[in-house]
Amino acid sequence: MLVNGQWSANWKPSDGKDPGGAFVRPVSSFRNFVTPDGSPGPTGEGGFAAEAGRYHLYVGLICPWASRTLAARALKGLQDVISVSIVDPAMTDQGWRFSDHLDTGREPFYGAEYLHEIYTRADPTFTGRVTIPVLWDKQRQTIVNNESADILRILNSGFGALASNDIDLYPDGLHDEIDALNARIYPRLNNGVYRAGFAATQGAYEAAFRDVFAELDALEAHLDGRTFLVGERLTEADIRLFVTLVRFDAAYHGLFKCNRQRLADYANLSAYLKRVIAIPGIRPTVNIDHIKRGYYSLKSLNPSGIVPLGPELDFA
Repeated sequence: MLVNGQWSANWKPSDGKDPGGAFVRPVSSFRNFVTPDGSPGPTGEGGFAAEAGRYHLYVGLICPWASRTLAARALKGLQDVISVSIVDPAMTDQGWRFSDHLDTGREPFYGAEYLHEIYTRADPTFTGRVTIPVLWDKQRQTIVNNESADILRILNSGFGALASNDIDLYPDGLHDEIDALNARIYPRLNNGVYRAGFAATQGAYEAAFRDVFAELDALEAHLDGRTFLVGERLTEADIRLFVTLVRFDAAYHGLFKCNRQRLADYANLSAYLKRVIAIPGIRPTVNIDHIKRGYYSLKSLNPSGIVPLGPELDFA
């Protein structure tokens, strides 16, 4: 993490615990919104108007939060409006790194080697975690937002006529149902797998483990006879769930000890996963090699760095 603009190598992703040993995810630091006319969004300041070529996403294919934003960018037809840089899958002692490794590519604007250099370009005295995704404003040379839930909604509605209107991920009339699902699924499953994997006590791990599988059981029942989570149409709730499900058997089942059963053992969830990944634009946001290399590079959980060859995954 950064402390007064200086990188501290003592931090690791599993840091951040409450007195009971439960993992606590820090709050995102930059919360401005892009809007069609530059007016302020729900949080932050105004002045970030939608313009083609002005904004850039820094993401990683390992990361579920970053992959949410890549999916939304594709679904809203914003590939030619918002450019993208992909970090290496493996976390280094200086955090996320840019290189030519595994077809990721160098940072294109400032010659940065590490993502923390982008954070200090936005705020030379920044203190906090250096996370992905990052929505960057090339014009103002600053971070617009580094909260994936916000960026998902920015991409859905913030770019106005520059985006495709074929899909609305947060449609009127479904806000309450989407928000209720997000509020339940995020702590129990999306973040629940991290609470299990990064727990520092047996009690904290078991509580998270129970939440994860209680939510998977509930979703398996919810999807009986349904195509998507809400209103028989793809919404942001599906994108937020999908990015966790697609990583479950490859990473969370083994490394994070969420091993009561595999996602493949859930018939409805497995069928749902295949439906979502078949939607045009979604499959390119999923890279199982990056996912396994990234998670299994976490030294606190896998000191040897050995990446498993399995499991066999069937998304066809």
